[in-house]
Amino acid sequence: MSENEPDSILVVTPHPDDSESAAGGTIAKWCAEGKKVVLVVCTNGDKGTSDRSIKPEDLAATRELETLNAAKAYGLAGVEFLRLKDQGLEDNDEFREKLVRQIRIHKPRLLLTIDPYRNYIRHRDHSMTGRVALDAVFPYARDHGAYPEHLAAGIEPHKVQEVWLFRPEKPNHYVDVTDFFETRQNALHSHVSQVGERSDERDARSRKRLSEAGEEHGVELAEKFMRIDIGR
Repeated sequence: MSENEPDSILVVTPHPDDSESAAGGTIAKWCAEGKKVVLVVCTNGDKGTSDRSIKPEDLAATRELETLNAAKAYGLAGVEFLRLKDQGLEDNDEFREKLVRQIRIHKPRLLLTIDPYRNYIRHRDHSMTGRVALDAVFPYARDHGAYPEHLAAGIEPHKVQEVWLFRPEKPNHYVDVTDFFETRQNALHSHVSQVGERSDERDARSRKRLSEAGEEHGVELAEKFMRIDIGR
C-alpha cells in the first residue's frame, strides 16, 4: 500500500453519492491527513429516485444539500457542482472543458474518478465521466493550446501526476481504511435520499464488503483502485 499520498486531490464523481460508496474511506483518510481534497459533482442527480411524487428540481436541491453535509463529515476543502443533466452526460467538448477548467483551477497532483470500462451493464453517466475525466487529464489540461479562453482568463495549464479509478475492473492498488470507517459511513449516509438512514444493518453490509478487499491484503478493511502513474 502506498504511503506517498499527494497533498492536493481532485475527486470527479458522476452523481452526488458515487464516490462515498466506492472510495469514502480513502477520501476520509486523505482529509484526516491534511490533504486538500476538492469534490467535483458532474450531474445534478435529479433522476435518482423511484418516488414519483418528488419533483426533479426538488430532488436536485436535496442532493446538493446532502453532498454538502457529506463534505462536512469528511472535512473537504471544497465542492464544485457542474449541474449537468442527470442521465445526459456525453463525451463532448462542453463536458470536457468544464473538467479541464476544474483541473487547471485546483491543480491536483492526483485525480480520483470512476473506472469507465466496466463490462456490460453500467450507468452511462459513469462511463462518460471516467472517459472524459481521463481525456481532460491528458492531454487537454496539460496543453496550453486546449481551451485558450482559459489562458485569457489567467487559468494556466496543469499536469496531473497520478490518476486513481474507483470501482475498477482490475484493481492494482489498495488503501487500508480500517481507521476511517466511521467517517466513511457518516459521509455515505449523508445521502439519505439514496442510501437511507444509517443503521447497524447497513454498517454491517458496508463492513463486510470492505473486509473482503481487506482480507486480500492483510488488513481489516480496504478499498481498491486502479492506480495510473502519469509521470513527469
